[in-house]
Amino acid sequence: MKKVSVNGYTGLLAGLMFCLTSCLLALPVSAQTFPSRTVRVIVPYGPGTGVDVIARIVTEAMSKNLGVPFVVEQKVGAAGTIAAAHVASAPADGYTLLFDSSAHTSVPSMMLSMPFDTARDFTGVTTLVENPLVLITSQVKGYKSVAELVAAAKAKPGSFNFASGGLATSTHISGEKLRISAAFEAVHVPFKSTTDALAELMGGRIDYTYTALTTALGGIRDGRLVALAMSARRSKVLPNVPTIAEAGYPGAAYSSWVGMMVAGKTPRDIVNRLHQETLKALASPDVQERLAKIGAEPATLTPEEFDVLRRRELVENDRLLKLAGIKPQ
Repeated sequence: MKKVSVNGYTGLLAGLMFCLTSCLLALPVSAQTFPSRTVRVIVPYGPGTGVDVIARIVTEAMSKNLGVPFVVEQKVGAAGTIAAAHVASAPADGYTLLFDSSAHTSVPSMMLSMPFDTARDFTGVTTLVENPLVLITSQVKGYKSVAELVAAAKAKPGSFNFASGGLATSTHISGEKLRISAAFEAVHVPFKSTTDALAELMGGRIDYTYTALTTALGGIRDGRLVALAMSARRSKVLPNVPTIAEAGYPGAAYSSWVGMMVAGKTPRDIVNRLHQETLKALASPDVQERLAKIGAEPATLTPEEFDVLRRRELVENDRLLKLAGIKPQ
């Protein structure tokens, strides 16, 4: 065996120490210099929807703080899985963000096959806001309360319907929870987006829907839409509209969130940097004012807490959809 001199050992040790030090120094540097180029913001829903509006408000502030562009891209369709699949397959470097709603944890129960593993292929950065959903109907229907809506549904079983922004979205889950809680039959009519659903609702072809307050507020204010109840809590924007529990159906209560995620193997220091910068953006008075105008209240979780929430909701939503008799497609 070849012998190595003491000087050789010393040189080898010095080399190893240099490598180790360089590697350790490289870890925080990646987060300190991130981001250094354009960040893509992937949204599964169309322009003007709740998630889209919130994503733009938050990332505009992040772009200003960090000095790099945050570019919003809509990838609509397949109940949000097109957008999610794009992020899951993107490089795990933090430069491709997914802004999604609670539908992220219900859609897997509706699909016979998924192009990704929801629990494994994403890492949560943070929830951004609690996104209040509002139960609405068209003014042409004449319903003034949840009680009147339920009475009408029970009076004509089989001919009542409700719309959503897609299978297993938060708008679908909310509609099913009301139907089950109030014990009436209604046909679910899924649309490509909540914008399309609202158009049909205002035309009188749909009896009711839930949607983000952000999306419906304009129609409520101009009288084309009637707000019957809030899904989980009263809104400061519509203080006289009761919660669905206050309207007599506590079993129909549902809380929806909007959150930021990245590809599952994104380095933890990058995830933490994104988390910190998102909190900084949400703390901005301008961001808080803009969110308040659309009825969205900041509600944040740590990356670890968000991942726990996502995994728990995957189980809970699967149970609810089976109770509703909905089979994967």
